Amino acid sequence: MLTVSGLDVAYGRAQVLFGVDLHVPAGSLVCVMGRNGVGKTTLLNTIMGTLRPRAGQISFRGEDITRLRTEQRVKMGMAYVPQGHAVFPQLTVWENLLVACEASRSGRAEIEQALEVFPALRTLLKRPAGYLSGGQRQQLAIARALVTQPKLLLLDEPTEGIQPSVIDEIENVIERLHQQGGLTVLLVEQYLDFALRLADSFVVLDAGEVVYAGDRSDLHDEKIHHLLSV
Repeated sequence: MLTVSGLDVAYGRAQVLFGVDLHVPAGSLVCVMGRNGVGKTTLLNTIMGTLRPRAGQISFRGEDITRLRTEQRVKMGMAYVPQGHAVFPQLTVWENLLVACEASRSGRAEIEQALEVFPALRTLLKRPAGYLSGGQRQQLAIARALVTQPKLLLLDEPTEGIQPSVIDEIENVIERLHQQGGLTVLLVEQYLDFALRLADSFVVLDAGEVVYAGDRSDLHDEKIHHLLSV
């Protein structure tokens, strides 16, 4: 479904990604792993079109999207939940969902489907998103992405900064969307145990390069543990 080939990305003169290759088959869950600062978020931002690569190609569902704008990628079926529980804090929960609905030309039925995934949000629909807890904001951010009915969901460290009980719920939701719903997922995650439970396959970035790739069984390798240790 998604293929990244030879991707070079830089911020001015500072190059961050070096010849990155990545393949996300349809229906799979691929985890991008690595220490802080190795280029994981830069990779997702480039896939979504908020950063332009210096070199390389990005293909989605058989089409070259390397030069397409972010909104064009969304219309093709990509959705992105960035790091940090990104929501519109001044808008209510309902208004946040409605913005996604209008932007993607979805209907109210898609909002209802997203609320079925996170039913706890139903009691918070009139509350400004800025007053939600970190876990509630993360649920809202994922629900808002689901409103667009994506074919590929990109998640950047969805467990960061939230309480363990909500981490378990988010993990269960991701697993259900992937296993039962057939949703293709590209997940950035630092925690090895989380990846072990969810990933079909993975890549490890180090200093902006893919240094290891394999399937879930390979995550037990001591080399992987070393690459992920702080």
